[in-house]
Amino acid sequence: MMKDEAARRMPVVFVGHGSPLNAIEDNRFSRGFAELGRAVGKPAAVLSVSAHWYVPGTYLTGQAQPPTIHDFGGFPPALYEVEYPAPGRIDLAQKVAELLAQHDAALRSDWGLDHGTWSILKWMYPEADVPVVQLSIDRRLGAREHFELARSLRDLREQGVLVMGSGNIVHNLQDAFGRMRTGSTDTPAWATQADAAVAQATLDHDTATLVELPERDDAMRRAHPTPDHWLPFLYALALADDGDEVRFPIEGFDLGSLSMRSVVWGQPTGG
Repeated sequence: MMKDEAARRMPVVFVGHGSPLNAIEDNRFSRGFAELGRAVGKPAAVLSVSAHWYVPGTYLTGQAQPPTIHDFGGFPPALYEVEYPAPGRIDLAQKVAELLAQHDAALRSDWGLDHGTWSILKWMYPEADVPVVQLSIDRRLGAREHFELARSLRDLREQGVLVMGSGNIVHNLQDAFGRMRTGSTDTPAWATQADAAVAQATLDHDTATLVELPERDDAMRRAHPTPDHWLPFLYALALADDGDEVRFPIEGFDLGSLSMRSVVWGQPTGG
């Protein structure tokens, strides 16, 4: 048993994190992150799967105090001053590494909490009093392999751990930056179609379709020129059960074509 193990079963969440500026701006997305924290309740720990630790291998942050990583450029100085001093939880990192031993999972001390993690948790748990461990995404694996890897972690929900995938259901930065340059805030049809297809399949608990969607659907291929922001969704999906209630606490598009849809599977715990 892990230290301070909670008896209650946690929901599992996927959060569309969007721009790093959401960490310091008061907008509908940051307010949505704060409300998500109130709805989900305080877990014993968070295991975060962020799109921004996309490396050849399966690793976990193994520090007692993981650093706040400012993994971006060209933003206002205030964003680089943000620190999220949540403690790590080495026993949880070791437990997850054991569960993923067949993938040669290992603890590392040369990473920390990147903005895919802290830009959300800063609002969900502003006191930074919930321990956080981050899990990397092995870029050598395919979608089905990622899904099966994540299935190994399903028991964490029973131990009070909130597993959080952080990416975007639609993430085409070239398109988004092009819209910024022209001042367009219109959402293209392909982005709307991809977002709607994921939402419907999620409500239907159609896991088989979701795992294969980027390979089968033209809109989803355009939505994800690279898979890094999609794969965290599959990690969250893998921990969901067919009987879990599905909710979309945050919806909409940022920069025209970045879907900010967030998903909660399971009953909120509150508190």
